[in-house]
Amino acid sequence: MISYRRRERVIAAGLTALSGYVDAMGFIALGGYFVSFMSGNSTRLGVGLESAWSKAALPAALIGLFVAGVMLGTLIGQRARHRRPSAVVAVVALLLGIAAICHDVGMGTLAIMCMALAMGAENTVFERNGEVTIGLTYMTGTLVKLGQRITAALLGQGDRLAWAWYLMLWLGLVMGTLIGARVYTLIGLDGLWFAALAAAALGLAAHRYINADEGVGASAQR
Repeated sequence: MISYRRRERVIAAGLTALSGYVDAMGFIALGGYFVSFMSGNSTRLGVGLESAWSKAALPAALIGLFVAGVMLGTLIGQRARHRRPSAVVAVVALLLGIAAICHDVGMGTLAIMCMALAMGAENTVFERNGEVTIGLTYMTGTLVKLGQRITAALLGQGDRLAWAWYLMLWLGLVMGTLIGARVYTLIGLDGLWFAALAAAALGLAAHRYINADEGVGASAQR
């Protein structure tokens, strides 16, 4: 996180808020299952396998869809090269738009599938040397790094404010979840239209503020 420029960190926080918003809607609609937090679904899968196999089907399907979304995002990113950030976010916006349409026409299951695919793809926006560098839909690693950076600051080691960026990521997820839950109580999954629009706006921001810089870096390496 701290190796990225300020503009990239802000966009990352926006994408984290988006994932919290979408996950809150999925969580409520599915009665306690997640479309972006696969650790939670893995726990539900294990518990379901122990108690009743039928209870394991939904979390298993969501995990599979999430992984498929990661694969889709990775393929798109490899094709787009230095345009990876905006290209992947554009796919996320498209999938969320499709999810909203599916909900409107009464295809709720397909809507949930597209939500899980979108959240998987979103995690491939920030990648270096084939490895994801910023996890956008899960916060365990972020909280670990937050604790480490706070400790380093207390010991006078490194950047004393580095911890603030990890806190910003976590707060982005929490605020996005709060907003998503509130919107769901008002209009249900019709709130996916706002998610699609937000993703489109973040895609434009990535195109303007990230792609150009990465393109310059790629040219310099040739």
